[in-house]
Amino acid sequence: MAGAKEQIMDVRSVVEAVTAAGDDVEIDTPLYVVESLCMRCGDNGTTRFLLTLIPHFRKILLSAFDCPHCGERNNEVEFAGEIQPRGCCYNLHVPSGDQKMLDRTVVKSESATIKIPELDFEIPPEAQRGSLSTIEGILVRAADGLEALQDERKKVDPQMAEAIDRFLIKLRACASGDSSFTFILDDPAGNSFIENPLAPSLDPSLKITFYERTPEQQATLGYLADPSQVGGQRDEVSTEEINNVPHHLLKEPHGSVGARAGRQAIAQGNSAEIAEALFRYSAPEEVMMFPSTCGACAARCDCRMFVTNIPYFQEVIVMASSCDACGYRNSELKPGGPISDKGKKITLHVENIKDLSRDVIKSDSAGVEIPELELELASGTLGGMVTTVEGLITKISESLERVHGFTFGDSLDEDRKSKWLDFRARLDKFLSLGQPWTLIIDDALSNSFVAPATDDIKDDKQLTFEEYVRSWEQNEELGLNDMDTTSADAAYS
Repeated sequence: MAGAKEQIMDVRSVVEAVTAAGDDVEIDTPLYVVESLCMRCGDNGTTRFLLTLIPHFRKILLSAFDCPHCGERNNEVEFAGEIQPRGCCYNLHVPSGDQKMLDRTVVKSESATIKIPELDFEIPPEAQRGSLSTIEGILVRAADGLEALQDERKKVDPQMAEAIDRFLIKLRACASGDSSFTFILDDPAGNSFIENPLAPSLDPSLKITFYERTPEQQATLGYLADPSQVGGQRDEVSTEEINNVPHHLLKEPHGSVGARAGRQAIAQGNSAEIAEALFRYSAPEEVMMFPSTCGACAARCDCRMFVTNIPYFQEVIVMASSCDACGYRNSELKPGGPISDKGKKITLHVENIKDLSRDVIKSDSAGVEIPELELELASGTLGGMVTTVEGLITKISESLERVHGFTFGDSLDEDRKSKWLDFRARLDKFLSLGQPWTLIIDDALSNSFVAPATDDIKDDKQLTFEEYVRSWEQNEELGLNDMDTTSADAAYS
């Protein structure tokens, strides 16, 4: 920022300049200076804005305020790019006496919430706005904020002040590493980050999960102008539609409506109606369309869905949606049919260029492992996708760069930088087939698949499928231990 040129501008000009910068952030952008009010003394100070791009992470807007009259200073980090398709939640276990764990870099966006369950402590998004800090820095800042008004609290509510003093002792013990605790960073926008020093390998102390945002979270992020459009109106339409359906049809199991229409057409001898009735309900690739909501801008859009059978695999549901308002597109593949009794482990030995072109279906519950790279992705990482072997590895590389953010930047020390460069070189070598390697997909629900290279799957010696019995812990994580289907089975019977 020192070499950037300062120019005094009004707020509107800054907003227009930042918006016009768009994707050209890599070009040297100027430093914008705006005169703004100091909230401490009431005089005018200056706020400096710099739009920049952090390599392999995000476009961010840095702002720094300085008041020459009273010396007040503060700074913030705001994300100038789009929100991510899904929210993220980082769960880090910090043992006592581990200073390196407290020094981990933390990027907290303005929509992120920080929790410490052991202390029943929560930092809401508005308490600490977007910041770049460490775990220790965030806890110390929270403790200083609580301690700032203790003198006034002791005069008004001595008991409350005494309770806060006792809490501050515990909080500062966590910040200094004297106590172990769990640090949870939950961001519905998906723009927050906790450093993983062991990357690209898994960190046993750090768990990262990605999730779909709820309508309430969409509204909090400002992407849902009318929350009733998700709940109220849709419920009214569905109730009206149900009321228009004959009562005797509501009692019939799913699928019997099509069978009844087919039997009636056959009895009447109308060949056109026979074809229409049967194929309407039984065609394997019939495309159905129903109203949905865009995951990016929350506008109304259409979602198209069809069911098909994949040879040597199972029935799957393909869903695709596109938004005319913002251009966002999304496609998903969901398993059809019943839940498998066993899990499945797929092992592919990649030896030639044709192996990179094999079709791959990776479900939401599948984990990926490449032993030669010492790379292991937990189940749920990357979500479900339909791609090729080459596309899967490319997606993994892009996801690692996005998730680990600053670990690719200038702040990385030489040893870890050389480790990352070596990892990338080996990954490129695998994609160019410089040496054979192994791809392992482990899916506890058996909803993943790798296409064989031969007509008969048994003749493909490079591809093996291994079924196994799920453990109690896996069933518990998938919610199968408490699943009771007796009522549904009785209704269908």
